[in-house]
Amino acid sequence: MEGHQLWYLENIDMTGIFCPTKVEDAMQGHSKKSFVKNDYIYLPDQHADKLYFITEGKVKIGSIGDNGKEITKALLGKGEVFGELSMVGENKRRDFAYAMEDTEICIVQANEMKSLLREHNALSLFFMKLMGSKVLEMEHRLESLVFKDSRSRIIEYLVELTEKKGQRVGYEWVVRNFLTHQEIANYTATSRQTVTTVLNELRDAEQLTFNRKRLLVRDLEKLKAEVKKS
Repeated sequence: MEGHQLWYLENIDMTGIFCPTKVEDAMQGHSKKSFVKNDYIYLPDQHADKLYFITEGKVKIGSIGDNGKEITKALLGKGEVFGELSMVGENKRRDFAYAMEDTEICIVQANEMKSLLREHNALSLFFMKLMGSKVLEMEHRLESLVFKDSRSRIIEYLVELTEKKGQRVGYEWVVRNFLTHQEIANYTATSRQTVTTVLNELRDAEQLTFNRKRLLVRDLEKLKAEVKKS
């Protein structure tokens, strides 16, 4: 299961909800928009009145710390939802959303989604699970930052990325559109140099291979064992 695509378990057509085909529905608070690489979808302090569904591309959710350093909160891909805090009282954005590559997004107004939630119990349950899963993910990341060293955090993220985005091919796993070393560093609160060092060590140990286009994990269980060793 990729990311937060919980509707696969709930039998909910999220594409149909966010990207309606009927003209009258598309006029009632729905829209579709394209963003080129490096475009901002929204910025901090902008009005929070929309939810977003990624149909193509990749989006980074982040913020800027008091020291001016970028903090990456989430890296999202096709089929994932973001901006959901507009449903629970957030009036202004506290973070930014940024297109990491050419991206297409379906957008629905928060008040329109609230109406849909009142009409569809399954959809309401989905959003409860979505928010709950994100809270658990953030708690896990916080524990990792507090209790684990840089090497463990990087390897743990590689495992997480492989399980969420990877495709199994025999005993190996392939993750396409692999992140840059700096993007991994931002997500794991480490440095680009540390990420490069850890990746090179794992490659030398024949645990994985990588380039800008893909990550190939040769044995996922062995990679998980590396986290325990760190």
